[in-house]
Amino acid sequence: MRGLRAAVCTLAVLAALAACTNATEDPTGTSPTPTATASGSATPSPTASPSEAPVNENLSTIAHVKGTEIKVSDTPGGPATMTLKAEDVLTVPDQTPLVLLAKTVQADGIEVYLPIRPNGSTGWVDPGDVTLYTTVLSMDIYLTDHQLTLSDDGEVVATYHIGTGRDELPTPGGVYFIRELLAPPNPQGVYGPYAYGLSGYSPVLDDFNGGDAVIGIHGTNDPSSIGKDVSHGCVRMNNADITALVDEWQLPLGLPVHIHE
Repeated sequence: MRGLRAAVCTLAVLAALAACTNATEDPTGTSPTPTATASGSATPSPTASPSEAPVNENLSTIAHVKGTEIKVSDTPGGPATMTLKAEDVLTVPDQTPLVLLAKTVQADGIEVYLPIRPNGSTGWVDPGDVTLYTTVLSMDIYLTDHQLTLSDDGEVVATYHIGTGRDELPTPGGVYFIRELLAPPNPQGVYGPYAYGLSGYSPVLDDFNGGDAVIGIHGTNDPSSIGKDVSHGCVRMNNADITALVDEWQLPLGLPVHIHE
């Protein structure tokens, strides 16, 4: 049982949530799946057009895909080299928009971070295929200090203690974004009341129970694990803290998340 509870710390997002719930709470395998939760309030920018990047260094641009898939190129305006589909990267694609974090905004294309392997992958999308929004909120995760900070226009406005991945199953450093917000069926379970799925993946686990080993930020039913290296790569928070992120701060999908090793 201990091993099963540890294993769920890596979000494979739907597979892990469903598998853990079934294994630890419902041996019949009929427990409900998590539901997508509306996340945040990224504000439409009156100036963030493809021809001009934000002048505020604390301003991040979020690209909402117009539809459920988007063609991605290796160069701005170049031929498509892949098609990113909501059904491939979201747990509940019919309830969650396909949202990407922009790295570079140009008139001939928008470079975005992609929620695919390897971590840190980017590609270029057509400006006409997305709607741009902006946010001055950002998140930083400091693995050594076991701290998560939320900043508003460059000023730290909230700090939370967290649990992180073990040495052999690390939480990967890098630049990521929130791809989705889920409400697990049991708010008192191993994931707590909420789980954010990030755009990154475990660097050592290829899959978990048939799904990709997606890194997430979620609550916990084991508060004693906060402040320690205990997970399979996910970031654990006290339930009250992750609830504050969801209810008080209403973090937008696409929010930049910087994980510092």
